Amino acid sequence: MIDIKLLREQPDFVRAAIAHKKFTCDIDAILALDTTRRAKITEAEQARSAQKAANQDMAALPKGTPEFIAKVQEMKAIAGKAKELEVVAKAADDAFQQAFLSIPNLADPSTPIGKGEDENEVAATWGDADAAFPHALPHFDIPWFESRVDFARGVKVTGAGFPFYVGEMSRMVRALVNFFLEEARLSGYEEVLPPIVVNEASATATGQLPDKEGQMYVDPKEGLYLIPTAEVPVTNFYRDEILDADQLPVRRCAYSPCFRREAGSWGAHVRGLNRLHQFDKVELVKWTDAESSMEELEKLRGDVEQLLQKLELPYRVLRMCTGDIGFPHAKQYDLEVFAAGQQRWLEVSSCSNFTDFQARRAAIRYRGPDGKPVTAHTLNGSALAVPRVLAAILENNLQADGRVKVPSCLQHWMQQEFIGEAK
Repeated sequence: MIDIKLLREQPDFVRAAIAHKKFTCDIDAILALDTTRRAKITEAEQARSAQKAANQDMAALPKGTPEFIAKVQEMKAIAGKAKELEVVAKAADDAFQQAFLSIPNLADPSTPIGKGEDENEVAATWGDADAAFPHALPHFDIPWFESRVDFARGVKVTGAGFPFYVGEMSRMVRALVNFFLEEARLSGYEEVLPPIVVNEASATATGQLPDKEGQMYVDPKEGLYLIPTAEVPVTNFYRDEILDADQLPVRRCAYSPCFRREAGSWGAHVRGLNRLHQFDKVELVKWTDAESSMEELEKLRGDVEQLLQKLELPYRVLRMCTGDIGFPHAKQYDLEVFAAGQQRWLEVSSCSNFTDFQARRAAIRYRGPDGKPVTAHTLNGSALAVPRVLAAILENNLQADGRVKVPSCLQHWMQQEFIGEAK
């Protein structure tokens, strides 16, 4: 969440900043709720003070005297009123807090202003997307693809978007995950293996709630959500904790399966591996101080880019505009690989700085030079999501004989140079 002081002192600034994003909220209504809840909390506190004073007066009186009995009656009336006011104050505070959560993070000044994806900026490119890929096919049209990624049986067992990876394709997924984790370790990230379900508080802390309820799988009986990304459990690792400043930045990496309903997704652009309801991903997460978080974002982006370079996949980096960044994001880069068979750019990573938005919700702080707690900054990046990386590898590395050449950086894990069947 944003700083409540900023909302109270500069509502016009907040209103203007939100107008650049694709999210809407009623700032005037939220300010009115804030005014009401503060008034109700003050009334409740005054009633509690009156109750305490009456209790002290009663204690000073001799028990059983008319004055004491009268004061007991007065005490009961004051206590009843205080209890009523506390209920009203809690309801007013709950109403404000719920509305306050609807305010998105404000974009960093370095984020380009724009209305949507057409106004994102290309920040960098690598490799030659115009190079000849003479044998490229869409991965879902490679003759042996469906025998290695079995969508039909996934539909039978679960539903659309939950494929089986079979044989060497299963090993290819594992090779990619191992490669991503090992590279992250070499870059200074400590590996964790997180839970794949989280509670409502965790999903709220990272901004999935109340923004993305429709995209998450939930068990309403237990109040648990299947994670859409390891960002959610890993970021919450330090929820309600205070770090030492000399610990920062803290870097963690995590592999997890990810689950997204992707409601409303259909059409040719989501065929094959392009969009799944369950997929594997390695996530990078950082906790930093305010002064270094933008520098750490650039380093995070570099950690992701080196993976794509070692996989020899042409890619581009998009600097996302205000109208296309996410609800909790202040600055965001999307990395897209070129899939030669489809002649399309496929997003494989988002590298994001949430500034203090997530950490304020999660009460993640560190002690500043004066010893006082300061809200941390959080960052994360996909490094990488497996399905679309795998799609690009299959399409770009398809050989004349119908097999796919395994990138050299994965051959250590695969123990073979080619996968698939020769014609």
